[in-house]
Amino acid sequence: MPIRSSVLPHAARPFTSFSLADQPQVRAALDWFAKNLPWINDEQARLTEIPAPSFQEERRAAAVKALLAAEGMPVHGDKLGNVIAELRGSNDKECILLTAHLDTVFPAGTDVTVHRDGERLLAPGISDNGTGLAALVAVARALHAAKIKPQRTILFAANVGEEGEGNLRGMRALIDSYRNRIRAVIVLDGSGTDHVTTKALASRRLEVIISGPGGHSWSDFGMVNPINALVRGSQRFINTRVPISPRTTFNLGQVEGGTSVNSIPHDATLKVDLRSESEEELGRLENALRECMAAGVKDEMDNARDRSKGKLEWKVNVIGSRPGGELPADSALLASLRAADDFLGNQSRIERSSTDANIPLSLGIDAISIGAGGNGGGAHSLQEWYDPVGREMGLRRVVLTLLGVSGLAPEKGH
Repeated sequence: MPIRSSVLPHAARPFTSFSLADQPQVRAALDWFAKNLPWINDEQARLTEIPAPSFQEERRAAAVKALLAAEGMPVHGDKLGNVIAELRGSNDKECILLTAHLDTVFPAGTDVTVHRDGERLLAPGISDNGTGLAALVAVARALHAAKIKPQRTILFAANVGEEGEGNLRGMRALIDSYRNRIRAVIVLDGSGTDHVTTKALASRRLEVIISGPGGHSWSDFGMVNPINALVRGSQRFINTRVPISPRTTFNLGQVEGGTSVNSIPHDATLKVDLRSESEEELGRLENALRECMAAGVKDEMDNARDRSKGKLEWKVNVIGSRPGGELPADSALLASLRAADDFLGNQSRIERSSTDANIPLSLGIDAISIGAGGNGGGAHSLQEWYDPVGREMGLRRVVLTLLGVSGLAPEKGH
């Protein structure tokens, strides 16, 4: 894989100036995947069948830790539950982070049994992020089996809290721990080889809580109702106009409240997801939500028939905030990815998305998020599926990109 450093400023050039794929050890790592594809597929299915809702990733983390430790690499866990293995480089003061998230969006109790339809695997979480976790372990094993000695240390991390209210907490902790050493981050998230996320989509998750005295649906009719106020405010908010460019979106994702159909509820809760290519638009949309909810509460209070039985209280909590950022066009990491694509005959488009890469990108650390090969669909649904056809190319793409930025340690005597 030629590294075309001539297009990059000197300081941003990858460590290697030779053709990576011509190196015997690299060839051995690339060949390892073809020999082990059935094992990789089986481990993906096994890991997927270990439930891992956000904040409940312990069992899956233990399974990944055992897989990473099986080849003798030093492995440890941090206080949040991240699992980190190290492939020591000749320069241990700098490192490259390869990571995949452990958690899924599915609540405890979801049936995550993997079903097979020919080559296709079907289960909630099988692609997002069973694919990434299987690739993380496979790449670590391939490099170890090929006796690769990188120049920069490579960290293999299975991290917690990427989804939903996990708020990228695992990645935040990894960056906090290794920030002075990290030179690039490669995130493995889902399947495919047709994209590379280099632009971090900013997002904010908000929780609206409205509370009141509560009562009986018949005898207390006319008193303030938190659900009524929530509906009034929501109706206002969904009519908020958002720009097409910069693209801005909102989603009312969860509504909870009440104890029975014949009770006026004590409280009502709404969770809202806001996203935008512009931090300014994101702030404007958050302000609009707060104003609409204030108006909804006021409307409900003003229209109450019996104001003697109490009033409404309300608040808006920020339960998640993902910063934006963007990889420079002359990044050595992007050059390595493009060189890998060229070598493999692959074409990939640049995307903006919300992933673990948001955290390093927001801090000026080179980072990308890519799929780990094969094809998948139905992410975040009970009909999620993964087809491993094409997986080998995706895994090779990861290896070549990773070694392009980590470099290979000079052989002794050279």
